[in-house]
Amino acid sequence: MFDVAIIGGGPAGSSSGTLLAKGGRKVVILEKEKFPRFRVGESMLPACSDTLERMGVKEKIDRGGFLVKYGGEIIPACSGEGVRFYFKNGRKAKRDTAYQVLRSKFDQILLEHAAETGCDVRQEISVAGVEFDADGADLRLSDGTSIRSRYVIDCSGRNCLLGRKFQLRKAFPDLQKFSVFAYYDNVGRLSGPEGTLTKMIRAKDRWFWMIPLSDGQTSIGVVMDTASFKSLGMPPEEALQHCLQEQPTIHRWMTHARRTTPVYATGDFSYRNTQFTGDRWILAGDAAGFIDPVFSSGVYLALLSGELAAEALNKVFDNPKAQQPAFRYYEKRVGRVFDLYLRWASAWYTQEFVEVFLFPKEFFELVPTVSAVLSGNEAREFDLRWRLWIFDTLVRLQKRTSKIAPALALTPQRGHGERSGTDPGTGSRVGPTR
Repeated sequence: MFDVAIIGGGPAGSSSGTLLAKGGRKVVILEKEKFPRFRVGESMLPACSDTLERMGVKEKIDRGGFLVKYGGEIIPACSGEGVRFYFKNGRKAKRDTAYQVLRSKFDQILLEHAAETGCDVRQEISVAGVEFDADGADLRLSDGTSIRSRYVIDCSGRNCLLGRKFQLRKAFPDLQKFSVFAYYDNVGRLSGPEGTLTKMIRAKDRWFWMIPLSDGQTSIGVVMDTASFKSLGMPPEEALQHCLQEQPTIHRWMTHARRTTPVYATGDFSYRNTQFTGDRWILAGDAAGFIDPVFSSGVYLALLSGELAAEALNKVFDNPKAQQPAFRYYEKRVGRVFDLYLRWASAWYTQEFVEVFLFPKEFFELVPTVSAVLSGNEAREFDLRWRLWIFDTLVRLQKRTSKIAPALALTPQRGHGERSGTDPGTGSRVGPTR
C-alpha cells in the first residue's frame, strides 16, 4: 500500500513525488519509458526555479551545465527586426534568469532526485488500468502485477490516462496545430546574454522557434495549422527544410548548420480537462492540459501543478477533512494559470495581437507587465490584472481601427535578412529592448 501512486516521471511527476516524499509520504512513481529519453520543450521560465528550490534540486540543475537564459526575442518574418524581452525588466521581477535545458538530462536529474528523496521509482512500467473505490485505487501494471495506493496523481502527459478514462478532455479547435522540429549544430549565435534568448519568428500562418542549448546545439521547429502541414504534401523532414528555407531571418543563421537528430513531428496540441481532481485523484502537468508551446509554459505548468498537487495531498494526509478545500484551491489556481496561457496562446495566432505585441507601449508599465507574464508570473495581483486588461483592450482596438500599432505583413521581404541588425558575426542589436 502506497500513500500516492504517480503515473509518469516527467517534471510534474518528479516534483510532486519529491515534495510528497519530503513530507514523509510513501510514494511510487511509474514511468513507462527508460530515462534519459528525448523531449522537446527546452525553454524554461524564471518561476520554475522557485519549485526547483523547494524540491531541493536547484543546485543539481545549476551544476548540470545548462545554458542560463535571460529572456526572449520575438521577430516578425516581414522585417527581421523584433523586440527583446528580458526577465529582469518584468514588473516585480524576482529572478533575472531561467534555463535552456536539454530535456533528456534535465528530466533525468529530477527523476533521480525524486528517488534519492525516497520515492520508489520504477521505469519501463506503464499503467494498464486504474480502478477506484472508497479507500483508494488499484493500479494494474504492464508487467502483470498490481499495486494499491490511497491517492493517484496522473502525470502521464498527453496520454492523459484518467482524463480519457473519465472523458474529461476538451480540445480547442482553433489551436489544433502541427509541429516539426529537430536539433542542429553550428547555428549562428550572438555572444553574451543576447545569445541565450529564445527566438520566436512570427510568419503569416505559422511561427518558428530557435532555442540555444549549452552544448552548442540549437532546437529549431515550426508550428502551423494541421491543414497547412497536410497541404505541403511532404514528409516531416522535407517539410521542416522547406519551411526554414522560406524564412531569411532564420536561414541566414543556418549557413553552416548541420542537423544532429531525426526530424520529429507532433500534432493536436492544445486541450485541457474539464476538471483536475476527483475523490481519489489529481491531474497534473500535461495530463491536466497542454497549451500551445508559444510562450514556453510547458515545464513551468508541469512543475507548478506537480508542486501544488503535492501540497494539496500533504494537507489531506495531515487532516482528511481538508480534502475538499485543498482540492478546490488546486482546481482554481491551476485552472487560472492554464486559462491565462490559453488566452495568450489563442491571441498569438491573431494578426492584431502580434502587431500590438511588437509595438510595445511605454505607459501604465504595460511592457514590464507583459515581461512578467512571460517570466511565469501568475498575474494573481490586481495591479497586474488591470494592466493586462488594458493590453487586451489595445488588441481589440487594433482589430477595429488598425491605428494602435503599425500593420505587419508577416511575410518575408526580399533582402530583409541581409539588412537585419542581428548578423551572427556582428553581435549587433535587433530592434528595441524591453
